[in-house]
Amino acid sequence: MKKIIIIAALTVLTLSTMAQNNNALTPKQQALVAIAACEASGNIDGLKTALNDGLDHELTVSQAKEVLSQLYAYTGFPRSLNALGALQQVIKERQDAGLKTVEGNDADPLPADYNALKQGTEVQTKLTGKPFNYTFAPQTDYYLKAHLFGDIFARNNLSHAEREIVTVSAISALPGCEPQLLAHIAGALNMGVTSEQLRAIPAILEVKAGAEQAWRMRKMLAQFYGEPFNEGKPVDFNVWPKGELNSAYAKYFIGNSYLADMGGGLVNVTFEPGCRNNWHIHHKAVQMLICVAGRGWYQEWGKEPVEMVPGTVIAIPIEVKHWHGAARDSWFQHLTYMTNVQDGSSNEWLEPVTDDIYNKLK
Repeated sequence: MKKIIIIAALTVLTLSTMAQNNNALTPKQQALVAIAACEASGNIDGLKTALNDGLDHELTVSQAKEVLSQLYAYTGFPRSLNALGALQQVIKERQDAGLKTVEGNDADPLPADYNALKQGTEVQTKLTGKPFNYTFAPQTDYYLKAHLFGDIFARNNLSHAEREIVTVSAISALPGCEPQLLAHIAGALNMGVTSEQLRAIPAILEVKAGAEQAWRMRKMLAQFYGEPFNEGKPVDFNVWPKGELNSAYAKYFIGNSYLADMGGGLVNVTFEPGCRNNWHIHHKAVQMLICVAGRGWYQEWGKEPVEMVPGTVIAIPIEVKHWHGAARDSWFQHLTYMTNVQDGSSNEWLEPVTDDIYNKLK
């Protein structure tokens, strides 16, 4: 009962914080955030939910098509086409259910003498805050100016501010694209998105898209505004459970760890960022470590540390002094089990891993 009460209290607090943060974004804009992030991550179920939410809050079918079509330039045709197919399903399901679905107006036709390259150059200059020429790849420079910012951004069934809300939300869901996300945070401000609206986006991402997407947006916002950011990269606990606080062995850890019994002697261990266990030795047994999420480290006494990422497998030899734990900037999960267990096997806990050793790790 106590656990249920605590979870309920945390849920209320999360929703309350989300409501406060999201006042800057209209329900329609919140839906745009979720639609873009779910499209970019290929989350079709989440996308359909977000599309329904948007269509319930003044988003028209024409605008939904526009969002998903624009995103091909950032996430590729396969994701864009899959998303458009999901939109078709949503429209049919809403029609069958008798739900109101507004078609909306398509973008106005462009004039016969419209110069996509000229107009796109002007739009790109406004977005970047200065003239931008990608001389390293002139053809890509042309595509950006004439097609993305000339043809696509010229369509007026979405505003430039709405298009940038869509763009930053989508890029937040793309690992490794942080430089582009940082550039588009600046571009969004130049296109009329307010600072308050940008800061409200992570709360939407957290609930509607995923913790990692929200973390990435918060990290880039902090970098853009020159603010400290010490939050470690999260993992999805829906894939491998976090488990319960490892209080029984807390004295042998720096930071918090969590244990989830997977059955059959298999345990999932979760380390918060910066958490590591003490040096220790397994007597008369081999311990296996299998990284399943996040990033961490393993080190044997007298040897160089080994980075652990999903798929890394470590067989810890009998009688070898070692430690393992999370990287400073990431949560870390590994499965562990014992094998080659002999009579009288035991675990000997030793001294903590010093900051001098740990802080050298990158």
